[in-house]
Amino acid sequence: MDLILDFSLTSLFLISVQFRFATWKEVLMMVEGSVCSLVHGAASPLMLLVYGMMTNTFVGYELEVQELANPNKTCINNTITWLDGTVVERLDNSTTYCGVDIEAEMTKFAFYYVGIGAGVLILSYFQIALWVSAAARQIQRIRKMYFRKIMCMEIGWFDCNSVGELNTRISDDINKINNAIADQVSIFIERISTFIFGFMVGFIGGWKLTLVVIAVSPLIGLAAGLMAVARLTGHELTAYAKAGSVADEVLSSMRTVAAFGGEHKETERYDRNLVEAQAWGIKKGAIIGVFQGYLWCIIFLCYALAFWYGSKLVIETKELTPGGLVQEPEIDCFSEEGHVLDKVKGDIEFHSVHFNYPSRPEVKILDDLNVVVKAGETTAFVGPSGSGKSTTIQLIQRFYDPKEGMVTLDGHDIRSLNIQWLRSLIGIVEQEPVLFATTIAENIRYGRAGVTMEEVIEAAKQANAYNFIMDLPQKFDTLVGEGGGQMSGGQKQRIAIARALVRNPRILLLDMATSALDNESEAVVQEALDKARQGRTTISIAHRLSTVHNADVIVGFEHGRTVERGTHRQLLDRKGVYFTLVTLQNQGKDTDKMIITEEEGLEKVKSFSRGSYESALRYINIMTFDIILRGESKMFFPYLVLQKSKRKDEEVIEPAPVTRILKYNCPEWPYMLLGSLGAAINGSVNPIYALLFSEILGTFSIQDLDEQRRQINGICILFVSIGVLSFFSQFLQGYSFAKSGELLTRRLRKVGFQAMLKQEIGWFDNPINSPGALTTRLATDASMVQGATGSQIGMIVNSLTNIGASFIIAYYFSWKLSLVVTCFLPLIGLSGVFQAKMLTGFANEDKNALEAAGQVSSEALSNIRTIAGLAKEKHFVSQYEEKLQAPYKRAKQKAHVYGICFAFAQCVIFMAFAASFRYGGYLVSNEGLPYMMVFRVISALVTSATALGRASSFTPDYAKAKIAAAQLFKLLDRVPKISLSKTEGHSWDDFKGRIEFKGCRFTYPSRPDIQVLRGLEVSVHPGQTLAFVGSSGCGKSTSVQLLERFYDPDEGQVLIDGHPSASISVPFLRSHIGIVSQEPVLFDCSIAENIQYGDNSRTVSMEEIIEAAKKAYLHDFVMTLPDKYETQVGAQGSQLSRGQKQRIAIARAIVRNPKILLLDEATSALDTESEKVVQAALDEARQGRTCIVIAHRLSTIQTADIIAVMSQGVVIEKGTHEELMARKAAYYKLVTTGAPIS
Repeated sequence: MDLILDFSLTSLFLISVQFRFATWKEVLMMVEGSVCSLVHGAASPLMLLVYGMMTNTFVGYELEVQELANPNKTCINNTITWLDGTVVERLDNSTTYCGVDIEAEMTKFAFYYVGIGAGVLILSYFQIALWVSAAARQIQRIRKMYFRKIMCMEIGWFDCNSVGELNTRISDDINKINNAIADQVSIFIERISTFIFGFMVGFIGGWKLTLVVIAVSPLIGLAAGLMAVARLTGHELTAYAKAGSVADEVLSSMRTVAAFGGEHKETERYDRNLVEAQAWGIKKGAIIGVFQGYLWCIIFLCYALAFWYGSKLVIETKELTPGGLVQEPEIDCFSEEGHVLDKVKGDIEFHSVHFNYPSRPEVKILDDLNVVVKAGETTAFVGPSGSGKSTTIQLIQRFYDPKEGMVTLDGHDIRSLNIQWLRSLIGIVEQEPVLFATTIAENIRYGRAGVTMEEVIEAAKQANAYNFIMDLPQKFDTLVGEGGGQMSGGQKQRIAIARALVRNPRILLLDMATSALDNESEAVVQEALDKARQGRTTISIAHRLSTVHNADVIVGFEHGRTVERGTHRQLLDRKGVYFTLVTLQNQGKDTDKMIITEEEGLEKVKSFSRGSYESALRYINIMTFDIILRGESKMFFPYLVLQKSKRKDEEVIEPAPVTRILKYNCPEWPYMLLGSLGAAINGSVNPIYALLFSEILGTFSIQDLDEQRRQINGICILFVSIGVLSFFSQFLQGYSFAKSGELLTRRLRKVGFQAMLKQEIGWFDNPINSPGALTTRLATDASMVQGATGSQIGMIVNSLTNIGASFIIAYYFSWKLSLVVTCFLPLIGLSGVFQAKMLTGFANEDKNALEAAGQVSSEALSNIRTIAGLAKEKHFVSQYEEKLQAPYKRAKQKAHVYGICFAFAQCVIFMAFAASFRYGGYLVSNEGLPYMMVFRVISALVTSATALGRASSFTPDYAKAKIAAAQLFKLLDRVPKISLSKTEGHSWDDFKGRIEFKGCRFTYPSRPDIQVLRGLEVSVHPGQTLAFVGSSGCGKSTSVQLLERFYDPDEGQVLIDGHPSASISVPFLRSHIGIVSQEPVLFDCSIAENIQYGDNSRTVSMEEIIEAAKKAYLHDFVMTLPDKYETQVGAQGSQLSRGQKQRIAIARAIVRNPKILLLDEATSALDTESEKVVQAALDEARQGRTCIVIAHRLSTIQTADIIAVMSQGVVIEKGTHEELMARKAAYYKLVTTGAPIS
């Protein structure tokens, strides 16, 4: 599959790409464009033909002038004769022609030039416009096909490919293809045509000299070919894609990085990956330098040979006159193939299924699994973490296919069924639900196409989400943020349940569906799910056995196979795996009693939820305004405001001053100096060529043949010397600037990434700074800045030297003619500048539009499992395609404007020749200017014009560079609201861990209209445990974020050991805090490295890692893996079960040895057995530490020293478990609802 995505730009691929993705219309456009290019290519050889005829005219005129300088000679009948009428004979007995009307001849040649120029104007416009338009249409198609192809890959493929890398490839690689197939192909055809016509003209004019030039031209061809090979950027792209993948991972996990002080470590990891890209860039520069040097050297040696041999032919034999996708996915979700059953009953069966994940083939997950799930029944899967429960669900959804055995639906192998249809039958609710960055209503609509608003509202009511949604300012139009990040866990879960219910599925898969809900919501949602289960085949995975005991069948899993099956009571009687789990979870209570109390509790909840709902709210307002009081504010404060601020941001960006860009390049000044020296030498080569060329033409009017030969030989030796010098100077320029440019790019990427990691968490809440957009910015902005330094400085120095030397030569030999030629230079320069200006205007808009498409692709690829489960791949593909429309329209406009500018730039030179040579003829005729001076002046100034053109051709890069630099500097100059500097804020030695929240009020910065904390007052002494209890979104997690100093309170203070948190050094404070959260973020490296992440201030030894792993009940599991602690965990820990991820996170916190421990749902994802041990480990870890616990399960908090019940951002009661139960108020109500506590 890598082949399809490896867009290494070989020329072969580009040629095939042209026609592979083109429609007949585009093929026609490209053919027409190619014909125009072919004819345009003939213009230069035609011009040279005219040039040759003109040279002969000038030489003839010069010989006539020399002869008639003798007063005894005159011109009769166009032949030089003596005054007595006898014909003058030369040494070789030939006569001399005379009577040349130089001005009339020059007028004729001027008209030739004007004619060729007009043709070029028309042809070059169509050549560019047609090719660029065709390329824009194809690139649009390639982007769509590439994204579509990725979206239809099976899930196993995503396990083996990094999402960050795919994103980098989608943006960067396709841009590179675009650069290569647009105008470049037409220019290539034009050059080839020039090459062929050039030889044709050569053979007509003098076949011997042409043969000699042909003999050496393979050397030039070889040099040009080597240049093309050297430009291959495949390695550089691959090397940067790795760094891009690191950036994407880190920016997506910013809270974890900040909590563990990993900013410095991540910058170094990113920088390490940049080294490889830098090395390739420098190699490329050096190789190009060598090849370019070789090319120029060969060209000058060829000049020397051609002039030497050509002069021999002119002088001795009188034969001459002086005068250029495809591996298919294993599981294709877009496939229309496969059966569709007329009637679905819903029987699911696993027949001897063996399975292992493609990215970890050595670990067996399912081992000869046989399970029957009967239609219309609820089957619960229970068992320890990693026993294969969630894997079965992924096989039913056909995210993977079994390695052996089969999964059947109503007796049909699901591999034979249509995949889109199969997934449309399935509704899934997971523990960590994924929401998309759009409104709540749209997220629910993802469940099924064509859902009405009434159905959305009904589904929200069934999922107990309606009340909290209606309390949000924008109601169902509220934006949920990237990944649903603006919603609390419970809110996300309920929206996900509504999404599954609106689907009206035949098969319902509940993977820990209620684990993130608070107690009352859980009971009500559980009731909704119980209703939803009626008449459907349901598979429920849960660690909380209270949620599965009323299933029709309970299946016990262990080591990838089923070990028991039966109802709740049957399995209790059997006293096997299930009995052990129940017993552990109920702390040895009599199990039968447990059933009764649990059922009574549920009854209470049912009547309570119907009847006395309002009375409960008096105490703790479980389901209203407070639901939004967490971090949801970050995105939906009226969307228009955001749009306005976004536009404001863009308007502010002024191009950065070049001096500042150069300041970042300061350390490389020796390289830049050497490079500039090489560039200066290269720049003076063309004017010297003009000088030598006119000298050679001048020698043809010397009548003394020996003198003529001697001068020609001398000039040819000079050509050889310049060639050798060029070789060294080109290498010097290429290598030096590549080195300085690559070092700058790496430095800017590093400081840019560093600056991002220094920003406060609130900055990342802004959608403009989503991980996808930031990764794209790092990839493109830093490399664009090279356009203002590095090789571009070489271009400037080269061009300036060229122009300077040319002007000195021209004005020295004939200021009058130089003035006329100079009049055309601004036109030539202007056309280049205009072209550049026009391109940069588009570039800015394109970048923003493609960034929008980048956000869609980033979100889609990151959440591919959820999208596949909802069978919404097509929706995301169409959303991506919609975002491509704007840049596509602009690309088509660009084609015409670019065509006009290119045409103008191409024809100006012909007009310049027409005027210059006509006036030159006048000066030769009337003012006696030697004809070789005409050639010298015009050649010198025209080469300076091409240098001006070259200088202007780099202006688009230069302008892009200044804008990219400005965006980068804006980031570097931004002062974070919460500084991470070790020197700012104070620290102290005897850190105890006393915490006080004093009158804390807080509003998320991006949504100032809703207050999350409204005067939080609570304190905890060193070594005590404080448990926060309350419904989802009441501000529990926000208080933890204030303590970590992710945010500062708007009013009030958080005091640590009596010091206000705002005055404490952030790294010092965070170094004393360890955190374990409900959805732990792991990094794409080994288990050992993830545990080491707990303390980034030192190197954590292997002994400490093992010790922490043992405490977190992780060591035994790790030792069963083939690579032990070196096992890679995959992107976001995707290769591990939730319980395993959680235990790594706990080990990571233990390694930190913090004074304050924050446990945000730390054991919610664990199975009962692990939970007991981990809970014991956490209880041990709490000893001597201040601990803040947020939990849903009563067992985890009843031993806390203080339990604080929160509602609407304030503590409404606090005390120990016994005190609060005795008070019979809010806490008592929560406990007696029977469900675990939030």
